[in-house]
Amino acid sequence: MGRGGIGGAVAAADMENSDSTRCFVRDVKRIVIKVGTAVVTGQNGRLAMGRLGALCEQVKELNFQGYEVILVTSGAVGVGRQRLKYRKLINSSFADLQNPQLDLDGKACAAVGQSGLMAIYDTLFSQLDVTSSQLLVTDRDFRDPSFGHQLRETVVSLLDLKVIPVFNENDAISTRKAPYEDSSGIFWDNDSLATLLAKELDADLLIMLSDVEGLFSGPPSDPQSKIIHTYINDKHGKLINFGEKSRVGRGGMQAKVAAAVSAASKGVPAVIASGFVVDSIIKVMRGEKIGTLFHNEANIWDCSKEVTTREMAVAAKDCSRHLQNLSSEERKKILLDIADALEANEDLIVSENEADLAVAQDSGYEKSLVSRMTLKAGRITSLAGSIRAIADMEDPISHTVKKTELAKDLVYEKMYCPLGVLLIIFESRPDALVQIAALAIRSGNGLLLKGGKEAMRSNTILHKVITSVIPDAVGKKLIGLVKSKDEIADLLKLDDVIDLVIPRGSNRLVSQIKAATKIPVLGHADGICHVYIDKSADMEMAKRIVLDAKVDYPAACNAMETLLVHKDLNKTEGLDDLLMELANEGVVIYGGPVAHDTLKVPKVDSFHHEYSSMACTLEFVDDVQSAIDHINRYGSAHTDCIITTDKKSADTFLQQVDSAAVFHNASTRFCDGTRFGLGAEVGISTGRIHARGPVGVDGLLTTRCILRGSGQIVNGDKGVVYTHKDLPLH
Repeated sequence: MGRGGIGGAVAAADMENSDSTRCFVRDVKRIVIKVGTAVVTGQNGRLAMGRLGALCEQVKELNFQGYEVILVTSGAVGVGRQRLKYRKLINSSFADLQNPQLDLDGKACAAVGQSGLMAIYDTLFSQLDVTSSQLLVTDRDFRDPSFGHQLRETVVSLLDLKVIPVFNENDAISTRKAPYEDSSGIFWDNDSLATLLAKELDADLLIMLSDVEGLFSGPPSDPQSKIIHTYINDKHGKLINFGEKSRVGRGGMQAKVAAAVSAASKGVPAVIASGFVVDSIIKVMRGEKIGTLFHNEANIWDCSKEVTTREMAVAAKDCSRHLQNLSSEERKKILLDIADALEANEDLIVSENEADLAVAQDSGYEKSLVSRMTLKAGRITSLAGSIRAIADMEDPISHTVKKTELAKDLVYEKMYCPLGVLLIIFESRPDALVQIAALAIRSGNGLLLKGGKEAMRSNTILHKVITSVIPDAVGKKLIGLVKSKDEIADLLKLDDVIDLVIPRGSNRLVSQIKAATKIPVLGHADGICHVYIDKSADMEMAKRIVLDAKVDYPAACNAMETLLVHKDLNKTEGLDDLLMELANEGVVIYGGPVAHDTLKVPKVDSFHHEYSSMACTLEFVDDVQSAIDHINRYGSAHTDCIITTDKKSADTFLQQVDSAAVFHNASTRFCDGTRFGLGAEVGISTGRIHARGPVGVDGLLTTRCILRGSGQIVNGDKGVVYTHKDLPLH
């Protein structure tokens, strides 16, 4: 029964956003959508027109894609109550206002609200060129054996005509004495009605929209609560305590869960999702892991993914402690074994990488991205060599950086120690996985890795090769590979387990990660690097440095973005030659105000530009201080360079430019962990807390205090003679 459109597009959609347990949506044709009162109305009791509009837009999209959509809506009583309150208020005497009696009969509210609610649906759907119909039912109707047959005939006829049936319980003539409390009968609210209709009308899926994202393990407002993406009755049924009922509806989450469990037991999968998200229905139909899924086969699925993120992080932390307990030589041997394993499996790694490259090329990825993904045979050898270099570095763990005698026989030591668990999120480059893993092992840290989907096969084989040689005494879960993009959001909530996040990739990625977590983030959101040519510069040297800084690897974060030039060099032969060389290399030059006016190059819109990697901004400045001011204002505190033969100007520049790396007469491309002798790097940090610049092993460490005494107590510092004497470290 699968359709094209949204459901059929799941296979072609971003698989990182879809979930294997939701693949059944590809075969869905008939959908029942239940809309809760809290979705239909706002806090003031009035209709939430924005949410209703978004709902109707999604239903229209599904309808046009060939799906059969049945809507079950709550909200009539709420709409009626709002209207009757207003009517009663304007008809009240002064005495009535002094003693307001606003209790209203629920049946009267339903009778007034049903027509108003349906009129809104009809208006909204008409604007979208969709026809809707109203069907009011009661519990008593379903007691008639012939009613089900007639109902199916009517609904099928409407669906064949592309009409949206809109169901609502007819509370105005309900036979229950207390419809808000009486749960007897075939159905007792619109949640249970939706379940009944899903079964009676042979629906393939029930979607229940609420005012929360789904079912949580605790109160949704509790930061420790975790959304349950797949509900398993045996596992979750007795663990969850439900809170208060809906602020406006009849049952709240408990009623929805009961209805969803009932639907799933009858063979109709159900998803509880947020009606406050404008495209939640479309996301469900794309197979994305949003909301809570109820399925009659959930108990036999491997649903360990629901706890994978926390378990993975905790396991990495536990394994890191085992790693720290090893001797330096034992940790070194692990790295040497990894280097050997990479070379031994070179053919397999290259084969998997070629499969990724073929998919990337067929998908039309940019050549620069494909280039970053490529792992040639020589690259594997180079990676193995860098790992051996890291293995030969001095062991950083438990290295004492300060030793002080506080008092007689009371010695304080400050020592390096691992941070704990690192979460590294990187794009495109599978070689980054190898470098980061080596640095994490050398520094004694646990590691969680999330690479880009475009290099999934490469990342998977590299992770397998690396973890295969980690000894059981440490545990192969020391390094975890996160494969689903959806799991990143869960990982970013684990500030009690994960100690540092390092995003490596685009500005957008870094900014999104920083905005989404309480965990410290180490990285940079921009790589706006400057080269300033002073008036005393050797122009031949300047030409070599500028060309290298821009052309050697234009897409790198340490490539030059802005060229600042002393005004005295304007229209000189040396500068003209340099600009011609840049143009010959394909660099597009934009001008700041002065450069635009004098050289007639295209004007730059902003010095915080986001042009292609082959673009460069040129501007003239009055002197070295003007260059410094420009960099500190428009730069990103990454890497900046001065080219000059004047030592005073160089020293002023090096001292006053507030960047992570500041160079004199050297290309910005030198800002790299390997080139700095760090063996490798996990990234480049432009922050001012913890590590700054290229981050190697040292940047993955923190310190702790060790105090060795002989029974001393403070006791108000009576009798303690502080010496505070520095002691030799060895």
